[in-house]
Amino acid sequence: MAGAAGGRADPLLAGARRGGGRRPPRSPCCYCGVGCGVLVHSRHDAAGERITGVEGDPLHPANRGRLCSKGRTLAETARSLQGRALVPELRHRRQDPRRPADWAVALDSVADRLANIVERHGPDAVAFYLSGQLLTEDYYVFNKLAKGLLRTNNIDTNSRLCMSAAVTGYKLAFGADGPPTCYEDLEQAKTVLFAGSNAAWAHPVLFRRLEEARAKDPDVRWIVVDPRRTDTAAMADLHLLIQPGTDVALFNGMLHHLVWEGLLDQDFIDRHTTGFSELKRLLRDYTPRMAAEICGVPVEDLVTAAEWFGRSAASLSLYCMGLNQSVHGTDKNLALIHLHLATRQLGRPGAGPFSLTGQPNAMGGREVGGMATMLAAHREITDPAHRAEVEALWQLPQGSLPPQPGLAAVELFEAVRAGRIKAIWIACTNPAHSMPDLSPVREALQRAELVIVQEAFANIDTVPYADVLLPAATWGEKEGTVTNSERRISRVRAAVAPPGQARPDWWIAREVALRLEARLAAPGAAPLFAADTPAAIFAEHRALTVGRDLDIGGLDYAVLEQRGPQQWPFRAGAEQGDARRYADGVFATADGRARFHATPYRPVAEPTSARFPLRLLTGRLRDQWHGMSRTGRVPALYTHSPEPALRMHPEDAARRGLRAGELVRVSSKRGGLVLPLELSDEVGSGTVFAAMHWSGQHLSSGGINELSQPAVDARSRQPELKHAAVRVERAEFGWHLLAARRGDVLAMHAAVQPLLAACGYASVTLQPDVDPEAVEGSGWVVLRAAAAAAMPADWQAALENALGLAASVDTLEYRDARRGQLKRVAWRVAAGASRIDGLLWSDVRPGGEALLRTALAGEPWQGSRLAAFAALPEVARDAVVCVCRQVSESAIRAEVAAGADLPALKQRLGCGSVCGSCVPQLTRLVRQAASA
Repeated sequence: MAGAAGGRADPLLAGARRGGGRRPPRSPCCYCGVGCGVLVHSRHDAAGERITGVEGDPLHPANRGRLCSKGRTLAETARSLQGRALVPELRHRRQDPRRPADWAVALDSVADRLANIVERHGPDAVAFYLSGQLLTEDYYVFNKLAKGLLRTNNIDTNSRLCMSAAVTGYKLAFGADGPPTCYEDLEQAKTVLFAGSNAAWAHPVLFRRLEEARAKDPDVRWIVVDPRRTDTAAMADLHLLIQPGTDVALFNGMLHHLVWEGLLDQDFIDRHTTGFSELKRLLRDYTPRMAAEICGVPVEDLVTAAEWFGRSAASLSLYCMGLNQSVHGTDKNLALIHLHLATRQLGRPGAGPFSLTGQPNAMGGREVGGMATMLAAHREITDPAHRAEVEALWQLPQGSLPPQPGLAAVELFEAVRAGRIKAIWIACTNPAHSMPDLSPVREALQRAELVIVQEAFANIDTVPYADVLLPAATWGEKEGTVTNSERRISRVRAAVAPPGQARPDWWIAREVALRLEARLAAPGAAPLFAADTPAAIFAEHRALTVGRDLDIGGLDYAVLEQRGPQQWPFRAGAEQGDARRYADGVFATADGRARFHATPYRPVAEPTSARFPLRLLTGRLRDQWHGMSRTGRVPALYTHSPEPALRMHPEDAARRGLRAGELVRVSSKRGGLVLPLELSDEVGSGTVFAAMHWSGQHLSSGGINELSQPAVDARSRQPELKHAAVRVERAEFGWHLLAARRGDVLAMHAAVQPLLAACGYASVTLQPDVDPEAVEGSGWVVLRAAAAAAMPADWQAALENALGLAASVDTLEYRDARRGQLKRVAWRVAAGASRIDGLLWSDVRPGGEALLRTALAGEPWQGSRLAAFAALPEVARDAVVCVCRQVSESAIRAEVAAGADLPALKQRLGCGSVCGSCVPQLTRLVRQAASA
């Protein structure tokens, strides 16, 4: 086992030694920014060294042993190498297929082609697009390569899509990036304001801590600001169901009330802030009644929220993408921060504005300056003194660093499309799925002279555009550090070696950098990439932070191993880092004062119209993450939301003559896609919702960002991914197909995926195999497709081959060529009973769903097999609520009807007793029954 953990004794694991007497390596989870500690188990077997299991680290201060549904299944995502990038691949012409190459050839080719572009077009013809999933050490090498060696600031990350408005808000208000809060505040807050955050789904481990704190103190109040009735909103004491994009008006109206009622800390405002008088003049126009009318909420609710916030002993706000992903995201962040500054609800236990990070190391990337608009250690590109400091620390000639910020994500891909950027190096992210307005992004990748993709997974939407594919190590295979949402740095330790020829991201970037340095660096220049281990790279990064607001001069790998994860700042000589910032009222501005800013309300970038009358909101599912390159490998994680869908209010659907389950076409000014319709009162009338996870790996389209808009916030450069104006119409198709097959799900998924794009609509999803004798990796692949007419014979033959559903002695078939019907069922015999092993159902109308549910349930077939072709009674899908125990909604409703409360559900069914991610939905079901 590689990288066994050292440091302090672990009493909870004493006497339970694993892995030949060594404790499991500790590695933070690779999903959201909570930074949960994970103990990773591995073993050697016939297939080599592999990860076999995970458990929450009981000593990690972020999660204290808890893991969410996604974190609990990390080991399942790593068990198969299907879909992994395992060898470097190259092509020299875009129309050619990539071919395998050894590392020496691949690295030489990348360096040579980049150097040629720099020599012909200058350094700004090269760009880097990175990821909040990289480790801090990976980020550091890439940033030094771009800014220090190539001398371009065109290096940005997908953190631009999630966190840049929060960063800009913190910097404008406090003078520096970084939340002033910590996770202990979750237990100490008396009023919690969730703004644009469905924490119950997006940050479930933190939500468990909040639930427990409220259970201990029933006087704790929750306010949720969200245009959807989410699981978080369902558990709130007050839900402000605002119109999308009206957050600034809401917060201004709340602050107006606090001013009017004298609920400010005027002494703090006078002594420790500037700009309040200008803001106060603006607030005159935001009376509670006017603000409430803009937001579409009762004025009494707005006033109640203000009263609870202002009079609370400790008010904590938790906010996420609902504020950030907006053309006015910076103002939304500032308007919320104003509430804290004006009432001094920060710098003390339980109080403060807490931006919840969306990725595991978005914070670490900002620390090293790995974005187009910043330098290392929270320095500013446009500040000559800051540039001089970095030049001295990197031993660069004075004036080496370019003084102008580089291109942020949206502008960067626009420049690639326009031909100003010739080469782009993409690492650990999937812009062909995650960027707004996908069509121009795909066009940009197609036009680029050189596209380098550095990835652990080869089956993502961006990889087909790669001229060079560099196989990277991933979770469980890497060494380094990450920083979570509360500024806590954790050591990442490898449990197993990377498979095949995959290599750590820092190693790949450094090897290319060394080759470029030999060709491009001035004679006699100091070597930039002498650090050749993660520890040495971290030491370089640490040196750049000394004296800065994020000073970690007292940290190194030894401290992190001996004392566990630590928060910054952690200065030399300190015993620990600072849990909270600004407790003394001194901020990171030049004069030590926080700044208020005028924040007028402005509407969304794209208003609805007669042609596009609906507001499209996007967001997350409970058990999936980002583009599903990892969570999409686990069949159990599909059971809560088993297929893509567009959610619409039932009244809106009725007015359009639409029914649940039928296919609808969703269109914006930029494009369209087809999705099944799901009716839900979670969304208000005039609003529809779709999850952002589904990509071209699961759909015949690129996903919901076919519709989103590239408009960005003027200060943070973050796009408005959360909102677009759309219309919804019935999608008419003359042919429908349903296919399902039990077997190696990842192999079948890979075989089916290339067939999706040819259809008018297609989706492919996974479902678990409930057979008690199922082998590892077994599950169900489910394909739904539709087209104007029956797909060509060669397409259908390819599908039959991909799923192993060709006619055979194990299949029963009914065919009606005149009607275009084909019904084929594959069987297996187990324990003396027949069970369905696969099905292929094509017709002019959708069908076969009842048979599919029988197959997925694994039930023995009763009676004649010919009865499979009879019309089975259609029943509503029985949704799975608890993924850990696979407990269905019908089973839960039956127990609730019999009088079960939440503790009884946990005891009788086991739901909610493992990871707890389903507890909010269980609570909602219990409350619904009680109020019925």
